[in-house]
Amino acid sequence: MSVPSSPALRWLTAALLFVAAGLALALPFVSATLLTIVIGGVAVAAGISQALRLTGATDWSSRIFRLLSALLYVGGGLWILVFPLAGEVSLTLFLGFLLAFQGVMELAGAAAAQGPARALVLLDGIVTTVLGGLLVAEWPSDSVWAIGTLLGVGLGISAINLLTSPRPEPG
Repeated sequence: MSVPSSPALRWLTAALLFVAAGLALALPFVSATLLTIVIGGVAVAAGISQALRLTGATDWSSRIFRLLSALLYVGGGLWILVFPLAGEVSLTLFLGFLLAFQGVMELAGAAAAQGPARALVLLDGIVTTVLGGLLVAEWPSDSVWAIGTLLGVGLGISAINLLTSPRPEPG
């Protein structure tokens, strides 16, 4: 993570992150819905980008693949923008499976690794696997709060990380 060299800018950035984290935790449904809408907008932009790359493809198979990819991105993004709550429910299930998979990979990494960080990797794997499993097990009822809560916690951790990371050397 890039850390601002100015202490005032560092504190201001951390304060803004803490405010965003507090709002996301206080209003998890609103923050989850807003995040889902942003993801839909990013998907539409990615689809448009893929469509613009059609002219750079040299053969027909590449063009067909890019066209299908563009249509999938734009279609999925528009679906999320039109139906953000359904998109949020789908995103929560995807996030649950993603976290469970990541946790299992962390556990495998801890089993194969040696060294002082092995215990932290093992702990990370256990927590991530359990969190992903809980999201999948409680789906779809957890869809109205889970993503917003995780976003708030992530923003808060980023703010703490910003304040506790070493100051950059002037250069």
